[in-house]
Amino acid sequence: MAEKAYLILANGDVYAGESIGASGETVGEAVFTTGMGAYMETLTDPSYYGQLIMQTFPLIGNYGQIALDSESEKPALFGYIVRELCGRGSNFRKERELDEFLKDNGIVGISGVDTRSITRTLRIDGVMNAMITPDLKHKDEKLARIKSFKVKNAVEKTTCSEPVKFSDGDKRVVLWDFGAKMNIERELARRGCEVLRVPAFYTAEQILALKPDAVMLSNGGGNPADNTGIIAELKKLFETKLPMFGICLGHQLMALAKGAKTKKLKYGHRGANQPVKDLVSGKTHITSQNHGYAVVASSLPECAKLRFTNANDRTCEGIDYTDAPAFSVQFHPEACGGPRDTEFLFDRFVGLTEGKTNA
Repeated sequence: MAEKAYLILANGDVYAGESIGASGETVGEAVFTTGMGAYMETLTDPSYYGQLIMQTFPLIGNYGQIALDSESEKPALFGYIVRELCGRGSNFRKERELDEFLKDNGIVGISGVDTRSITRTLRIDGVMNAMITPDLKHKDEKLARIKSFKVKNAVEKTTCSEPVKFSDGDKRVVLWDFGAKMNIERELARRGCEVLRVPAFYTAEQILALKPDAVMLSNGGGNPADNTGIIAELKKLFETKLPMFGICLGHQLMALAKGAKTKKLKYGHRGANQPVKDLVSGKTHITSQNHGYAVVASSLPECAKLRFTNANDRTCEGIDYTDAPAFSVQFHPEACGGPRDTEFLFDRFVGLTEGKTNA
């Protein structure tokens, strides 16, 4: 018989369910993602560091764990919330059940809760901290812990510890790792690039010493404005006029390095169905996203031109820079498993290394 578990939100709401994954108690920032598939990619996305992920799709685990679908070597989330966890996944690629994966990686989770109700709360009141716990003893003390929680050192906890070469190729791209998803490397390798992943603590001088043809700034977690050291180094890289492409956190850091501002969104954009409009072509793309912060479009300097906007709330989704061969996007063109509408942005990036215009 499954053990009981409880989800306590910072507003005092309590949801009773069953324990999944590892035993114990965990505190984090509760967020929801609307993706209907690719839960392995979600679980292993380093951008979720410090967060309790809730899947709005009602059945999770129906194809078990598949290691090749992972986006990092180890999950970074702090907890997992689902409506129903499938106990026996069915897929020819399945290696083990999802619950075993959660247990082996120390991920505390809860199932059997009303995820629709929780989602409505987060949409109305905004993202809030929460706790998954096996009991409701000392609830006041637990609420105090919940309210005092803050996501800290997300980049430091998810970056690589030393340089790693991923592939060989004609063009050398340094991937500045702030919590990078593996599919960024795969997309660059597919286009004939030599990819060198370097730690977030690398300086501009260390990056330049590798003699890159271009620099890719990865996704990552936490508040972008906390990364003051990286922002200072990024300002130096902008001065070199090296081709640069930023994704998600990388996009936000590039904007901050140019003097723009970022803000925390009420409940963020997390899922595989976010519509984004290209202000140049007029086309609308369906994108995968996972972020809680956004660049404030009205704060962009003259050299930073708004290129993409979210079709739902008009927030900044992409920037073209006119004083350097550089651009960035808030969404994930490397989305795995999809959608793949914006993979062409990798072609655009590789084109910059060949002297093509930033268009």
